[in-house]
Amino acid sequence: MSSSYSLCFALLLLIPFAFCLNQEGHYLQQLKLGFDDPDGFFSDWDDTVADYTPCHWTGVTCSEPGSGFVIAVDLSNANVAGPFPSVLCRLTGLKFISLYNNSVNGTLPDDLSACRSLVRLNLAQNLLTGKLPESLSHLSELKYLDLTGNNFSGDIPASFGLFQNLEAISLVDNLISGEIPAELGNITTLKQLNLSYNPFSPGEIPPELGNLTNLEVLWLTDCNLIGPIPDSLGRLGKLVDLDLAINKLTGPVPSSITELSSVVQIELYNNSLNGELPAAGWSKMTALRLIDISMNFLTGTVPEELCSLQLESLHLYENQLGGKFPEIISNSSNLYELRLFGNRFSGSLPKDLGKNSPLVWVDVSNNLFSGELPASLCENGALEELLMIHNSFSGSIPASFSKCRSLKRVRLGYNKISGEVPLGFWGLPQVSLLELVENSFTGVIGKTIVGAGNLSTLNIANNNFSGELPDEIGFLDGLIEFSGSHNRFSGSLPASIINLDQLTKLDLHNNGFSGEIPTRIDLLTKLNELNLANNKFSGNIPDKIGELSVLNYLDLSGNQFSGKVPVGLQNLRLNQLNLSSNSLTGDIPPVYAKKVYINSFLGNPGLCGDIEGLCDGKNVTKSVGYVWLLRSIFVLTGSIFIVGAGWFYFQYKRFKSSKESVDKSKWTLMSFHKLSFSEYEILDALDEDNVIGSGASGKVYKVVLSNGDAVAVKKLWAGSKKGESEDLENGFGSGSVLDNGFEAEVETLGRIRHKNIVRLWCCCSTKTCKLLVYEYMPNGSLGDLLHSTKSGLLDWPVRYKIAVDAAEGLAYLHHDCVPAIVHRDVKSNNILLDGDYGARVADFGVAKVVDANEKNGNSMSVIAGSCGYIAPEYAYTLRVNEKSDIYSFGVVILELVTGKRPVGPEYGEKDLVKWVCTTLDQKGLDAVFDPKLDACFKEEICKVLNVGLLCTSPLPINRPSMRRVVKMLQEIGSVNPTKFASKDGKLTPYYLDDASDHGSGA
Repeated sequence: MSSSYSLCFALLLLIPFAFCLNQEGHYLQQLKLGFDDPDGFFSDWDDTVADYTPCHWTGVTCSEPGSGFVIAVDLSNANVAGPFPSVLCRLTGLKFISLYNNSVNGTLPDDLSACRSLVRLNLAQNLLTGKLPESLSHLSELKYLDLTGNNFSGDIPASFGLFQNLEAISLVDNLISGEIPAELGNITTLKQLNLSYNPFSPGEIPPELGNLTNLEVLWLTDCNLIGPIPDSLGRLGKLVDLDLAINKLTGPVPSSITELSSVVQIELYNNSLNGELPAAGWSKMTALRLIDISMNFLTGTVPEELCSLQLESLHLYENQLGGKFPEIISNSSNLYELRLFGNRFSGSLPKDLGKNSPLVWVDVSNNLFSGELPASLCENGALEELLMIHNSFSGSIPASFSKCRSLKRVRLGYNKISGEVPLGFWGLPQVSLLELVENSFTGVIGKTIVGAGNLSTLNIANNNFSGELPDEIGFLDGLIEFSGSHNRFSGSLPASIINLDQLTKLDLHNNGFSGEIPTRIDLLTKLNELNLANNKFSGNIPDKIGELSVLNYLDLSGNQFSGKVPVGLQNLRLNQLNLSSNSLTGDIPPVYAKKVYINSFLGNPGLCGDIEGLCDGKNVTKSVGYVWLLRSIFVLTGSIFIVGAGWFYFQYKRFKSSKESVDKSKWTLMSFHKLSFSEYEILDALDEDNVIGSGASGKVYKVVLSNGDAVAVKKLWAGSKKGESEDLENGFGSGSVLDNGFEAEVETLGRIRHKNIVRLWCCCSTKTCKLLVYEYMPNGSLGDLLHSTKSGLLDWPVRYKIAVDAAEGLAYLHHDCVPAIVHRDVKSNNILLDGDYGARVADFGVAKVVDANEKNGNSMSVIAGSCGYIAPEYAYTLRVNEKSDIYSFGVVILELVTGKRPVGPEYGEKDLVKWVCTTLDQKGLDAVFDPKLDACFKEEICKVLNVGLLCTSPLPINRPSMRRVVKMLQEIGSVNPTKFASKDGKLTPYYLDDASDHGSGA
């Protein structure tokens, strides 16, 4: 009796129903021992088997039941970690290996070539590093090789050209360098070649790829390709998908491309292609449905043959194409998307455009089009976006547009369109943006506008509209901006206008309005800009205007206002104030009685104040007397106060010897609000007992004032640098470079006002120490609370409110500050929470003003921001603009939805954004949601998650503006929940921001 038989016999005596495991089972148990298995994927991989084989184990497949020969090992999404298990290659019949989406690490061993029978190898979405083994080509039976989403580096081995049966290879999203080897053209069996998103060295497309006559998919997006598109690609007769986008390809689109008779999709956008499109040959491409050649330098006209195809999507935007656009495009029965903006097209649009096509998106902005708008654009009732700004269209808006109830965004501005707007067009129910600016429209705003329940932006400035504003405007409770300047409106403002509690901008200057401003204008709590200049308004300026806490632009000049300037205006921090050319009387409020404001009050004969040149002689003499008297009283009172305070401090200091030593005589105070405390009260409270946060940059103190209120004091020491330490508690940041960070924070917070921006009361400074005094936020930072044991306090309604509040604060910085401000360090630790969990954006130590003249933003010498929040393009371009903030805010949204930190060991070398995308794709929505959230909010959470995914798009151009983000979030909370998860649990887009906004100014 052999030893193995003895062992089996012994085991049978101990375990009556167990059998001996065969050798292949033992190999698989070695694999199990080499992996960490936190989720218990291998729980049934034991030696208690009924047929001597591992064929019933999870992830294991055998050729035939009971044969014992393992042919497939599938550990996809098992959440296992460890090096690649070379022991698999001892399974002589193994044809399929998948370790997809795990944490397989280390390098890929050369002995993988021992898997001689392998047909499919899927190691995508792991943590593999090092060079691609040259020996992989020894796998003579291999047909499918997927190494997507790892960290492989070095060159693609030339030996890969020796594969004998390979049909698909994907190396997408690695760190592969060198040039694409010409030897790949030797794999004549290849059907799919996917090499996108790798940092290849600048190199041309190897002409040898034209030898791959069986190729169906050629995906070389963002591969640093240069030079021309080789004519040889025209030999790929079976090609279905050609994607060469986001490279630096030059030269013309070769005429040989029209030989691709099987191609369905062509992506050549964002290159440097020039010259004219091939004039003929397009008729052979009968399968072509989607073509994108946008963002190049193409010239000439668009071939009729191209437009005669049954296209579904045509993108030619941002080129130098011109001439008349082919009429034959109207015959397309499949066309749903036409984007031509940013070219030089002229003449009329095809008159039957849309008649036979289910058009959804049309953008022809920034061209030289003229003639009338095609009445058939919405013939099929699917049109959602109509963007036609900056052309020379004329005539009137077709009456048929009144029936286009699918429309969501309409931009007809900067044309020569005239006539009255059809009544039904005012009231389209889905329209959120209606822009008719800079045309020659006449007539009145129809009362039918009450039906536009989704309208958020109405811009009809610079036209010839007349009559009174209808009361129905006050029922548009989602209206955010209303611009109607330079028209012929008359009458009073409708009383209902005070119902627009979401309104941030009201600009009606240069009209003929009369009457008084509604007294309860304070109900417009979000109003940031009010411009009623050059009308006929009269009466008093309402005192309630001083209660508009976020107002920073006020222009009431050129009217007939009388009475006094409201003292309450002193409560506002205005970037623009103009009350000139009215009939105001009395004294100017002290805050504005300075020479710098003289132009704000000129042309008011009865108005006076301590501003040289504003008053006549009599009033000047009288005012000077009063001023000297007041100054004398002030000096005397101040002297008594200083002496008394000095004595009190001397006595107080004797009993506070344990406190930090501070020379108060050297402190300079700069206040930004009316203060109920002095700097001495702050300085006296800088005790160690009051520290609530600390770091290498300094400390944060909670100071309880004598009146019972609390403030937070951030103390910065000389030499502190942003990012040297962990964030201070309560989210007040880790400090800044003493001078630059302090000045940035003071300059930013000192001049802006918004309910969702943390309030900076004042600052105190000496040469070596600087203090920033903020409003105190009792619930600390979002990051601290969300990622602590107290996160249960943040149920979904609270998290949703925080997201909206923070978005509104950032939107104010990006869109309402002049010039705009980029925060550059948006993160959950810099979002503070008040007692009601209202959110405020904080820590502006690295904020920057955006230069409006620099299209792509300002270049920074160092990266600002925090790990896990930095936009991918910022890390390698150092170009800062608002899109960087939007990405960071998207990460915050993902934190709110998942409850997870932006970076952590659980992601390996990934981060939260990549983890969410991968998990959604493989496990569905439920695997992403924070388990602490109530499932009854699932649909709303889904929609917010989708907003976060839009914000974290890898391409900045695809991220929505912050104003759009606010609108999307508000819509989620205001409409009935709508499912947008498909049956398989995969996420499908709910909000898709206009991808062409970057080009057409939308």
